Amino acid sequence: MVGDGRRPAGKPLRAAQEEAGVPPGVWKGRGLAAVGLAAGDVVTERQAELLLGEGRHPDADRIERALLAEGTTPAQARRATVLGRPIEHNQSPETEDAKERTAWLGMDLVFRAPPTVHIAWALMDDETRLVLELCQDIARDKTLAWIEDAVAEIRWKSGGKKSARVCDGLIVAVFRHYESRAAETRPLLHDHAVVSIRARRPDGTWGNQTADALMKHIVAADALYTLLFMEEVSARLGWAWEPREVTPGRRPVMEIAGIDQRLIGWQSTRRQQIEDALPVLTAKYEERQGHPPGERAAYAIACQAADQTRSPKRTELRSLSELRAAWRESAARAYGADLVARLAERARAAAAAIWARVRPVVDVALAAAETIAVVYVMRGAFAHRHLLAEARRHLSYALRGRPHQPGLDEQIVQTAIDAYTRPVGRGLMMTADLHALYPHDTEDQAVLRPLTRNRSATPYQRARLAAGALTARVHAARRADRLNSRTRPRTVAVPADPGARPRPFRSDRKAGRVPEQRTDVATVEQTRQTLEAAAAKLQDGIRDRAAARNRRPQPTRPTAPPPQPGPEHTPSRTTGGVA
Repeated sequence: MVGDGRRPAGKPLRAAQEEAGVPPGVWKGRGLAAVGLAAGDVVTERQAELLLGEGRHPDADRIERALLAEGTTPAQARRATVLGRPIEHNQSPETEDAKERTAWLGMDLVFRAPPTVHIAWALMDDETRLVLELCQDIARDKTLAWIEDAVAEIRWKSGGKKSARVCDGLIVAVFRHYESRAAETRPLLHDHAVVSIRARRPDGTWGNQTADALMKHIVAADALYTLLFMEEVSARLGWAWEPREVTPGRRPVMEIAGIDQRLIGWQSTRRQQIEDALPVLTAKYEERQGHPPGERAAYAIACQAADQTRSPKRTELRSLSELRAAWRESAARAYGADLVARLAERARAAAAAIWARVRPVVDVALAAAETIAVVYVMRGAFAHRHLLAEARRHLSYALRGRPHQPGLDEQIVQTAIDAYTRPVGRGLMMTADLHALYPHDTEDQAVLRPLTRNRSATPYQRARLAAGALTARVHAARRADRLNSRTRPRTVAVPADPGARPRPFRSDRKAGRVPEQRTDVATVEQTRQTLEAAAAKLQDGIRDRAAARNRRPQPTRPTAPPPQPGPEHTPSRTTGGVA
């Protein structure tokens, strides 16, 4: 609640937060109305102690005093303020395995933007800083709303073995921090959203929400937050995004285009500390086990390196203005004042180059094929949430910050499930259906199998190869469809910024990338009328020349009109729709 500083005993919480330079926490979530709070209210120390420390009503003191004044016993008055089961139940002799159970009352979700965002937030002017903080607020709140609507579940009936959707929503306390825990503090704009485990069941009673559902969907929530944050930044600042490969062969991350890569190294000092410790721990593992670490062992070694290099929290308290001045001085001293001063200018120039070649259109069929290929190669068996996370990543890579239509990620997932999957076992798991991927080509049904077993490449590299093979097959099927004059709804146009002028798409003919031509109903009708008029004029000319030569005109083959368009049409770039 006071950032990374330490509060002296007896000092009020608000005074300690002002000295530490961090804003006070605020309440979020639709479940606040059930406890008499409103979104945006400041989190007081007593409210946090009661709800997040004891599992009781945030206003339990007033409720308890009123009940005692009515003649209620102290035990009954206290029990009336408990939301759900008291935490003392875990230590009672009646509880099964009482010594092994520990009461926990909250989950800490950390919302952290990409490194280039921290650089722009710390080194640019105050107006840009405030806009980035607003984008952080919007993306975080929308992600929490999605968790409330689609993820959050509460234990109900059958001794807590069954689950149901929460009745009202979640109760969340959000605390904003400004810096990392590196030896030399670096900018790190991030929010701690402490989700209370207490929620209401459909019948109105209080209970504990299950953490399994939230933990399973945490990757999908992370992908949604990143996608929403990119869209807010692009809409408000006009910046674009580009993928950056942090580790060779691993999944890239999206960064603001135009930000000098050297500043990422200046900002990510914690990562450098971890990378310096990895060789020593890896050598010890090889000496102990006799072989290099695999994927799981490498991840465990990385976690161990992070724990060993974690520095203690600082005791010196500095305000945000002091931190920003120190950051600008440090970056200017390391890379020059001109580089720091021209950050916004370079970001705008890079965005203009990206918007000139990126089409704000998402091909649902290709997105579904790429999503299923990546998830299948990396996981084998998967669930709906895995496809949803990958579909959101695909939107991030394809749109580079352009807004997407609501529900487009679910549409991509449903298309992938309907066309390319089959169930596995009795649960909700599924896998890729190779017969559906290659229904008329039995020799190539196992084209993805060698890619899954090629251990010389990383899982993500194998997944990208599989995605390329599958999307190539989709393109081949489309060419066959066009030869047979059959149309399908395939693409979804993304609404562009209303204040932005449409930019023409420039095809990269050197790289062999030619955009697929798209026409609407009016264009097709006008073309048909033009062709018919030209054919009639041509036939009249033939008859006139034949009559002049006293010859019988030869019968000419009638010109067939072009195929009529189907019921779907291509919308404009500003209205959206299905084409």
